[in-house]
Amino acid sequence: MAGFKDFIMRGNVVDLAVGVVIGAAFGGVVTSFTNAFINPLIKLATGGVQDGVIKGGKFSVAGVDFLYGDFVSVILNFLITAAVVYYAVVLPMNHLKEMQKARAKAAQPEQAPPPSLTLDQELLKEIRDLLKTQQTKQ
Repeated sequence: MAGFKDFIMRGNVVDLAVGVVIGAAFGGVVTSFTNAFINPLIKLATGGVQDGVIKGGKFSVAGVDFLYGDFVSVILNFLITAAVVYYAVVLPMNHLKEMQKARAKAAQPEQAPPPSLTLDQELLKEIRDLLKTQQTKQ
């Protein structure tokens, strides 16, 4: 039970749940916009109403109607939703992450160059090198 509680209380799960709810509500808004404005424009542009029958946005073959206007509306609905999510959520989040990385990088102290050797260490290094050269000569 404790593991489940930890899983639910993680920020990502809560954010995901909020995103799904907001996305569903926004999908309804976009669908309403498409039905109220885009569909009539498609129907007007592709034939409008003739004799009280909507002729635009569809064609018939052997008495079967193919509603391409509805398909175009769904495509536009998807594109509008995707664009709003991208510009309202993805771009700001990416910008926020970049700012956090820049702040984290600025907060880190710069690494100092390795300290130079002291006089004693230099002398010991020279002695070591001399001993190595003497051993290789023998």
